[in-house]
Amino acid sequence: MSGRLSNGKEPGATTLKSVARHVGLSAGTVSSVLNNSPSAAHIPQATRDRIHAAARELNYRPNLLARSLRKQRTYTLGIIANDLGDAYTSLVIAGIEKFLRQNDYFFISGVHHHKRDQLEAYSDMLMQRGVEGVILVDWNSEYTHSLPTVAVSGHRQSEGVTNIVLNHHNAIFSALKHLVDLGHRDIAFMRGHPASADAETRWQSICEIAPQLGIAVRDELVIQFDVEEFSPELGYPFAKQLLARNKPFTALFAYNDLSAIGAMRAFQESGLRVPQDISVVGFDDIPVAVYYYPSLTTLRQPLVAMGELAARTLVERIEGKEASPSEIAVEGELIVRESTGPALTLSTSRNRSAHLVKA
Repeated sequence: MSGRLSNGKEPGATTLKSVARHVGLSAGTVSSVLNNSPSAAHIPQATRDRIHAAARELNYRPNLLARSLRKQRTYTLGIIANDLGDAYTSLVIAGIEKFLRQNDYFFISGVHHHKRDQLEAYSDMLMQRGVEGVILVDWNSEYTHSLPTVAVSGHRQSEGVTNIVLNHHNAIFSALKHLVDLGHRDIAFMRGHPASADAETRWQSICEIAPQLGIAVRDELVIQFDVEEFSPELGYPFAKQLLARNKPFTALFAYNDLSAIGAMRAFQESGLRVPQDISVVGFDDIPVAVYYYPSLTTLRQPLVAMGELAARTLVERIEGKEASPSEIAVEGELIVRESTGPALTLSTSRNRSAHLVKA
């Protein structure tokens, strides 16, 4: 089968004027529709549909370089994340890429590793390459830039920055209420590394909501992460530390899914069953959460949707379509799977802990 179209042209060789001749309209009208210009709103929907159908039929591809030169724009955004390979960031970037691809934008990425000098270095490099705006992912300090900026999981109020955030209050309430309804009162908590953008907000929500549900947040059942790790190794040693304290608990609320999975492995190695002896709740709902055994009960953070929202917000701001709010909140969802179940009685839990210490 040849690579030519029925009209004899090579794929991608069709010009905008060719599409205009095909539909019997002016090149200006066709250009307005295919470039999604504001004037296209005044063109009847049936005509717009006909133009798009013709463009598909003729395999029309816009000349993006010509568009950039004509409008003196690059249609390129910068993304600066803590780590490009972790499950959290990859889902956010998937949402960003989806929106930008559909709207003929591109992106250049860099990493900050929670270091300001590295963030500033990448910011300078991105500006030199002509990006029109910046999306920050998992940055936990103030940030100001001459370019329009959107921060995913940004909780610092900075001039010119729109923060895309999860409604942590509602999310935390649903998770703790789930555990309370299962009879859990002695709950251990994993507290995120201070550099993580969500760590402080998430912890404040826990401390506010737990007493309302009759849960005491006890220091001996709280583990503070002092390292950053993007694998289940994050939760494994800290869960071991919790067990070594010999303070009974019937459930663990982990900081994220990776720490929850690492903790479950530590519990299982110690002879504890999940959820029969200890229930575990994660946070984020990364893809592996459903395939681990037992599958993980977790708070789903709509990371792909948050990435898409960040890209849309930034593009609309660059193009002057929408006002720029300081914050946009999204809702999470509790996903109940196999890692949570009814609580053991406190006496049974103490006996179980004593057995493990002797063992």
